[in-house]
Amino acid sequence: MTKPTARRPFGGKSNGTITVIEAKVHRSSARNARLAFILTAVIVGLLSAVVAASYIHPILALFSGALIGVPLGGLAWVLVRIWPVLRLLWWWSIEIVLTTAVITFWVQLANHTSTPVTLVVVALVVGVPAALPVTRRAVVAWTWCLIVRHRLRVCFAQFIIANQSGSLPLILWAKPTPVGERVWVYLRPGLSLADLEGRLDRIAVACHASTALIERASDGNAAYLRFDIKRREVLTAQVGSPLVDVIDPATPATDRPTPAVPTALDLPDVDAPTITLPAQKKSPATTNTANGSKPTATSSTPEDDVSDWI
Repeated sequence: MTKPTARRPFGGKSNGTITVIEAKVHRSSARNARLAFILTAVIVGLLSAVVAASYIHPILALFSGALIGVPLGGLAWVLVRIWPVLRLLWWWSIEIVLTTAVITFWVQLANHTSTPVTLVVVALVVGVPAALPVTRRAVVAWTWCLIVRHRLRVCFAQFIIANQSGSLPLILWAKPTPVGERVWVYLRPGLSLADLEGRLDRIAVACHASTALIERASDGNAAYLRFDIKRREVLTAQVGSPLVDVIDPATPATDRPTPAVPTALDLPDVDAPTITLPAQKKSPATTNTANGSKPTATSSTPEDDVSDWI
């Protein structure tokens, strides 16, 4: 859906349109809406006609099925057609609810109280949470959760543009953690865990965070993922060990001699026992019992000492 715009100020020219819903998504929703209307009207109409044929004339049953199937098909067409708008409303649902609540509170307060009382109440409602560290940190943490949901949506849109295929995933909910935020996402066709693991640095940049981690949130569904956005390190404080209080201060110190640390090492300096292996004896030659010949003479060379080779 596009909206025509006027000429920009200072003589600039615009492209004439402001994109609210992408043209590709617009055409896809129109095609899916027609299919949903046809399938719903035909299936519901036939089933209704078959059921009605048991009570009334078959011709009247066909008209009854058409009267039931066509309105339901039209309802399916409307739901599918406005699905892109419903998805946008889902992405901005929390902000819409919070804005509506704040405006309603302000209007009711202004209508039922005087101006000084209104200002005092607003100052208390806004100033007390901002002054208390606990409430201030909680408000900031939940605000980052809202921001991260939209920053992830921007990342997914850029990844889909780069891949030239895919659909935006469903960003379900987010909650604060001691190091940042944790977001649950349900992927749709076009993206996978392997694709996102290679782009974690870009996700961290888009979310204004230090690092980003991703893992599967379900063992049976590869599309259900969990993002951990890390902004700070919480393991930097120095913690005193309780073992120091357990030691008795009156315990005498033990004098231990300091061993000599060698500065260089040579094989002759190593104090190791010398191991000498005994000489191996050769077995005497056997007599050939088949022909009764005498034993063969042994070699006259002296036996080798094995220790010479070690």
